Amino acid sequence: MKFRHLRAITAVAERGSLRAAARHLGIDQPSITRSIREVEQELGVALFERHPRGVSPTAMGQAFLRRAGAIQNELRLAVDEIAQMRGEASGQVAVTLSSAVQMSLLPRVIAPFRRRYDDVYLTLREGSFPTAEASLLEGAIDFYVGPVPEAPPKGEVVVEKLFDNTRLVFGRKGHPKAAAKTLAELADAKWIRTLVAVDNATELAQVFEHFGLRPPIVEMTAASTMAIMLAVANSDLLTMLPKQWLEFVGTRELLQPIEIAERLPAPPVCIVSRARLPLTPAAEFLADLFRRASGRHVQAAAG
Repeated sequence: MKFRHLRAITAVAERGSLRAAARHLGIDQPSITRSIREVEQELGVALFERHPRGVSPTAMGQAFLRRAGAIQNELRLAVDEIAQMRGEASGQVAVTLSSAVQMSLLPRVIAPFRRRYDDVYLTLREGSFPTAEASLLEGAIDFYVGPVPEAPPKGEVVVEKLFDNTRLVFGRKGHPKAAAKTLAELADAKWIRTLVAVDNATELAQVFEHFGLRPPIVEMTAASTMAIMLAVANSDLLTMLPKQWLEFVGTRELLQPIEIAERLPAPPVCIVSRARLPLTPAAEFLADLFRRASGRHVQAAAG
């Protein structure tokens, strides 16, 4: 089995047809067909099901693709690492960031990273650790920065805490509850929860329970920063989000924090990377920039 086999099979799965895969890879369709047939003969199983609109992986094919993707990611990282060790500012770095990290730390990180690695292709994804975990373990992303659940997989990842965090309650400018001073005064309000934060729905209920209150009324779920801001800015919905949202100009223009007496804890912000393999030089430099930005963020918040 050769690397070209992995590339061909992965391309077919991603594109959904042999023709599209051949076009993507810049090779002829018979070469794609031959690669699939050779691997299927070697494994003794069918990797794809043919149907009128193209092909889709079989159960065996899906299992093979998971391993093939990890192999290709590792080979890419190996090539990038060697090139960067030789002093070349090339390759790729991919990271997943929580919304709070994007707002508070990313602006301090981008410029120095581009100055040092101007030819490295950088991919930034928004998400929580549960959405990033599989990609991290497969090597599709280099690391994750954001809140982390209490029990990430032991032995598979390294979790480095950057700083502890708190939440604030946000509503639109002029919200009827803007003058509330306690969480109890918000008990009858309606809320929006986000899928970006880690286990946000559970944590929202847990916060109310911690203060002896019934779970809040949740009427909407949003999976992106922009959707949350627009939904809250154009309704009477409230949301509970990390305090870093105040650092984003869009939030300050559209929303206002409701200054209640209770301190609302949030999971600490961490860097999570794989335990068994080091980051490439470019990825390690980017991770170190996030560490430095976190230190400045904590100092600014304290001062």
